[in-house]
Amino acid sequence: MFPTISGGSGFTVALADERATHRLMMDVAPLIEPGDLITLSGDLGAGKTTFARALIRHLAGNETIEVPSPSFTLMQTYELPGLTVVHGDLYRLSTASELAELGFDDAPENALVLLEWPDRAAGLLPVDRLDIAFTLSPQHGLSFRNARVTGYGRMADRAERIAALRRFLDASGFADAARRRIQGDASTRSYERLRLAGKSYILMNSPPRPDGPSIRNGKPYSAIAHLAENVTPFIAIARGLRERGLSAPAVLHADRDAGMLILEDLGNAPVVGGDPPAPIEERYEAAVDVLAKLHGEALPDMLPVAPGLDYRLPRYDMDALLIEVELLTDWYLPLLGGNIMPAAREGYLALWRSALRHALDAAQTWVLRDFHSPNLMWLPERSGVARVGLIDFQDALLGHPAYDVASLLQDARVDVPEMMEIALLSRYTRARLAADEDFDAAGFVRVYSTLAAQRASKILGIFARLERRDRKPQYLRHMPRVRAYLQRALTHPALAALNAWYIANVPALRKVEK
Repeated sequence: MFPTISGGSGFTVALADERATHRLMMDVAPLIEPGDLITLSGDLGAGKTTFARALIRHLAGNETIEVPSPSFTLMQTYELPGLTVVHGDLYRLSTASELAELGFDDAPENALVLLEWPDRAAGLLPVDRLDIAFTLSPQHGLSFRNARVTGYGRMADRAERIAALRRFLDASGFADAARRRIQGDASTRSYERLRLAGKSYILMNSPPRPDGPSIRNGKPYSAIAHLAENVTPFIAIARGLRERGLSAPAVLHADRDAGMLILEDLGNAPVVGGDPPAPIEERYEAAVDVLAKLHGEALPDMLPVAPGLDYRLPRYDMDALLIEVELLTDWYLPLLGGNIMPAAREGYLALWRSALRHALDAAQTWVLRDFHSPNLMWLPERSGVARVGLIDFQDALLGHPAYDVASLLQDARVDVPEMMEIALLSRYTRARLAADEDFDAAGFVRVYSTLAAQRASKILGIFARLERRDRKPQYLRHMPRVRAYLQRALTHPALAALNAWYIANVPALRKVEK
């Protein structure tokens, strides 16, 4: 592969046979998003339909489904799991104005569109698209092709990332690995499961985080909230957890600058089960035991990454905690159609400063920050606390141990019944008391309620932001649960003043849906 120097940004790759075309498809498929347009250019017989057919079958997870050429139907629609694909062929168009008559204007919103012969729609294509141009190379053989992959507009970075991931896999010995995208989180990271020689691995694709707009004292939100800017924290914390007998994935290959890791695969057995998912008690108990063990140790704030390179965990300071609760006033309340007056906002922050002081004055430990069911895998072949696999902790901080306990027991994506929450919280405090007779259980519960309310406020804001800014409405379905958790946490007597503020200013909390 080598850079394309004109017309967008991308690369060129030689395709010696159909197997190489399939590998190119696997390079492209993991970075596809709903609403993308992929144009397929090239002469008759150059490989456009072959590529489209391979991609549709890959996305369907079914190598046998019929994917006919749309040369005569002009447009074929496929309803695949989680994605609609429209496969079009413009070869028979005589003018670009005929495009609307074919029904492309009526294509489902957020469909992935694969469009052959895009030159027939010259001047009508959107700026943001990925073009794959196939050319024959008869001097190299009848099956030999060249493909130029070019990203235009917002797709330019995507094309560069496709090429960079391929170089990383080649250099790491995974050139021939089968790739399948797996469900990720709400961040810009993406994940793939790699299969090679009968074994499974995880590819983490985590581009360095760009700075957002400055919002306070010249800093973006990510800097104030201490969100990881690259994969260095993940590498450091994974090693630290493994050294303490916990099941974080081993980092097998890394390109820290590019933000690419190949990791041990901890499987896909969750700590929840059923439909809708519900906590499996044994597994949640083991997860609580993980936290009790970790919080009972003296943990360093500096961790080694590589020879000559260490990573210092930032502190979960007041600025970070407050910028998170402000998500509720900045995003959640506007989603409800309301705005908050400056005096009420100042009162809100003053109440939070007072409530959070107890969390900041206590002894600090590692806060993994997203210690909840989507990030916990069940490993029954291991024993004790090692049965819980930990997969998402790059945003870890030094903070109060109650934060991760609240993350688990008030899981935003799973209903944790109140009696189960109480039993598991009691299990945690008993374990801490058994290891340290000076452990202040009552003080811990107070901070637990405070940080549970802080986290619920943050999550309501994040889910609202995902819907309004990032066009990800699927997170809204979790809001009734998070509101119920918030009200549950605010019933602690120490939070009476905060509870009164929420009741007065957040109408949705006056009657919480169960």
